[in-house]
Amino acid sequence: MRSHVRTIVVLAAALTLIALFLYNVNLWGVLGAIRRARPEWLALSLATAFVSLAIRALRWKFLLEPLGQTSFANAFRATAVGFAASAVLPARAGEVIRPYFLARQAPIDQQGRMTATGAFATIILERLLDIVTVLGLLASFVFVFGKDLASVNPTGFALLKWAGLTAAIVATTALAVLFVLAGDPERLGRAMARLAQILPSKLAGLVAAVAEKFARGLGAIRRPSRLLAALAWSLPLWLCIALGIWSMAMAFRFAIPFTGSFLMIALLTLGVAVPTPGAVGGFHEAFRVGATTFYGAPEEAAVGAAIVLHLFSIGPSLLLGLVFAAQEGLNLGTMRRLADQAEHTA
Repeated sequence: MRSHVRTIVVLAAALTLIALFLYNVNLWGVLGAIRRARPEWLALSLATAFVSLAIRALRWKFLLEPLGQTSFANAFRATAVGFAASAVLPARAGEVIRPYFLARQAPIDQQGRMTATGAFATIILERLLDIVTVLGLLASFVFVFGKDLASVNPTGFALLKWAGLTAAIVATTALAVLFVLAGDPERLGRAMARLAQILPSKLAGLVAAVAEKFARGLGAIRRPSRLLAALAWSLPLWLCIALGIWSMAMAFRFAIPFTGSFLMIALLTLGVAVPTPGAVGGFHEAFRVGATTFYGAPEEAAVGAAIVLHLFSIGPSLLLGLVFAAQEGLNLGTMRRLADQAEHTA
């Protein structure tokens, strides 16, 4: 019942955002803008979607090394399956499916098969690295590249600066906490073991075991050099994503500089925070608002570009992910049950 209620709420949010996105929009004008888009720039934007998926897999492979060796092919397949699941299932189901899918096919090391719980910890780390990188790009735009934009929308620009500063503090604090935990994974396990004084011993022991495995998954940042290397992987990833956004703007003839895509990335990050399947609605509205408010893009062209960019963003991973999942005997129903099971056991 609880999962059904969550699904209804998520779908209602998606429909509300889509209605807001399409409100008072000339759909024939949108179709015309899409038909007039320049194909060479569309091709470049689509290509960046494949490249960014590969870079994500390479970064994840690096983060997984302390847990055991895995191949790029396995990391790529699991990454595609995870993103495909998030594109069609609510509540970011792919975030928990990805490590479990990897654990099914990862090679066995000396201590046994790579645990999904440990791998899931690297997903958390990935998101924090993404936040830090996006905030860095946003800061470079706000304080270096986009100063002239403050005269276009002073109020919005000021709010964006304060939001970025607040998020930067939160992300930096979270990374510091994770760094401490990774330095002594057993510390978290010992702390959770003390729950035996409050909770039934079996339940406390289970929590302690899961917490220790989770902390071990943070081994990728146990040394500052590995943390810097992980951040280094994140920069080309987000620059590739920025290139895809900028290429889409060029295809629809927006007057957006390449560094302007740093602002668009930050807005899209806020838009996809609503956990709708495939970020439907939030992604579209965030792109439309950014393109029209800060860069004066025509409404129909902004809506058309948002639709095409969203299709390019989820299309490659959705196609590849469903193929890879089918090869493992998984369908959408199975992935949904796997996500529910993972949420209760991770």
